[in-house]
Amino acid sequence: MGRYVIRRLLQMIPVFLGSTFLIFVMVHALGDPVNALFGDKAPDPVIAQQIREQYNLNDPLWLQYLIYMGNLFRWDFGTTFNGQSVTSLLATAYPATIKLTAVAFTIEVIFGVGFGLISGLRRGGWSDNTVLVFTLIVISIPTFVTGYVLQYFFGVKWGVLPATAGDNLTLNSLLLPGIVLASVSLAYVARLTRTTVAENSKADYVRTAVAKGLPRRRVTINHLLRNSLIPVVTFLGADLGALMGGALVTERIFNIHGVGYYLYQGIVRQNTATVVGFVTVLIIIYLVANLLVDLLYAVLDPRIRYA
Repeated sequence: MGRYVIRRLLQMIPVFLGSTFLIFVMVHALGDPVNALFGDKAPDPVIAQQIREQYNLNDPLWLQYLIYMGNLFRWDFGTTFNGQSVTSLLATAYPATIKLTAVAFTIEVIFGVGFGLISGLRRGGWSDNTVLVFTLIVISIPTFVTGYVLQYFFGVKWGVLPATAGDNLTLNSLLLPGIVLASVSLAYVARLTRTTVAENSKADYVRTAVAKGLPRRRVTINHLLRNSLIPVVTFLGADLGALMGGALVTERIFNIHGVGYYLYQGIVRQNTATVVGFVTVLIIIYLVANLLVDLLYAVLDPRIRYA
């Protein structure tokens, strides 16, 4: 196991370098950030030259990337054009998004796996058809539509939950945006769990466990569900990073100043340091989540061993 972890960590290095370089190139391809800083007004040549020299914008792109990576190893993500440290923005945005993602991920796992298990065990019944129709509707509706509809009914009309989260991020205020953020992923988890449970319910090891007289609950939890969760865990591992990066719409609807909010501001203003810094942390989260998923395989299925 230890050798496998070390090997995977070494494999993550070129993936990290390649991903960050691609993001660095694509962000700089958006245009001249100095011109975007001044908007419709023509920038003063002297001031524009000073800004370019201050942020190394006159250097070749590869040299700018090397400078950025050198600063990154000192946990310095650069500064924005208004002089604010990107590291301080990360410290402000990521706690909010992590709280929102934790709520959404919990909802996704509990209800997605639960609905999928019920549907897979009763395939062809009314509960199975209900889950299929419900998940199809959720997948078909765009997230921004779901967000505004739930915000209006539960937050404004009925007053069951806060309509906006704001700066006071409590569990109560994050519940509604968490549901919106988790809705589409929940539907996919439910459908994937349903498929794997329905397939594995006809496997030989399940029939053997039933023939041995084991309690139905033990057969379902210890044998059927445990083996059926391997593809689901793979999806959840990749979706963890997607929830954090895809919270842009949800955060704007519910007025949450998290990763999505600052990424949007960075893209609109072509602030390359902000965009690259936030995406770099998202890449690290993706890589760590995939490593944890691979290690979790051995827990779910003892037959899986890592050399």
